[in-house]
Amino acid sequence: MTETVQCWLVERDYGQKNLVTLVYATPDGERAQTSQRSTTMLRQRPATAAMDVPVDELQQVEDSEEREQYRREVERVRSNFDPDDEI
Repeated sequence: MTETVQCWLVERDYGQKNLVTLVYATPDGERAQTSQRSTTMLRQRPATAAMDVPVDELQQVEDSEEREQYRREVERVRSNFDPDDEI
């Protein structure tokens, strides 16, 4: 069984070719997972406030300002949404 960590949506960027970049971070902002989804895929399966991410898929957030930004954003999202809420 793969160990997972609950991560929260901290960033969403709309890019070229109808791709959306989603960043989910740990509550301390230390680690994050970045993924890209098509807008079509997001309509079929919307992003949720939180998701369980396998530990081995998380990357260390190197920049201290970015870590702090992610930590604050996790706090904001957690106080306004339940983990399964679509956002």
